[in-house]
Amino acid sequence: MYNNTCKTVGVLSTDFSHPQTAALLQEVNRQLNARGCAALLVDAAADDRARQLAPLLSAAIHLSGRFSAAFCAAAGQIPLIALDELNLDGFAAGAEMGQLLLAQGHQRFGYLQQATCADPARIDGFSSALAAAGKTVDQHLTAAGAGDDRDSGYQAMMHYLKRARAAERIQALFCDNDLLAFGALQAVRDFGQGAHVAVTGFGDSDEASASTWHLTTWAQPRALLVTEALNRLLLNRAEEDGAWRRGELRVRHSHQGKAVLGEMGQCGCAIRH
Repeated sequence: MYNNTCKTVGVLSTDFSHPQTAALLQEVNRQLNARGCAALLVDAAADDRARQLAPLLSAAIHLSGRFSAAFCAAAGQIPLIALDELNLDGFAAGAEMGQLLLAQGHQRFGYLQQATCADPARIDGFSSALAAAGKTVDQHLTAAGAGDDRDSGYQAMMHYLKRARAAERIQALFCDNDLLAFGALQAVRDFGQGAHVAVTGFGDSDEASASTWHLTTWAQPRALLVTEALNRLLLNRAEEDGAWRRGELRVRHSHQGKAVLGEMGQCGCAIRH
């Protein structure tokens, strides 16, 4: 059945090297092979090349962002889906992360995002959990610059640490993705001066579990998400409120407060304290 449905599926992204995109690509390729389909990688940032490849495709999936107008025009009537169209339960993810940080006794909170927030519902859930405990998001930090989330996260956090008074600094920071979190953690280390900020990420990249970071993060159900996307794309079958909408916390050490003893030597932020 799958062989009759598609032959070559275009897999689009503007950055296949991003850890989250790379993990999704691996899963998409695995599932397409299982369905008897071939994947053709398409650089979504190169409009001319994308237009040339579009007629060769039976369907197309965009791993991050939306399809360009140029590609859609060249693709004609072939089925298209962008993973961003699938609405994960970002509110629940943000709320659970907020509850975890509150349970550590943190009193001042921040959120670090890219120029465009990955999912506004995530911030809403985070803010809602804090509000229920009488707290607010005290600092909304934005990582300026494009293309390198790790470096822009580092710069945003270092800039904040340099200008914030020690007694008023945030104690916990929730980041839009793991790369931003890695950058923020490194900034706290390099800043020194006894500063400690609990940092959490989103995406559960392979690097998150490394001893360098011990990053507490939110794991997206990649396999289920890709299955849902391909079912919609190739079979015109949707499960609107399936398990693909929900992920789970990966609790490690980076969310902990400085007062926690014993495990702090394993906390990414505290390695150099």
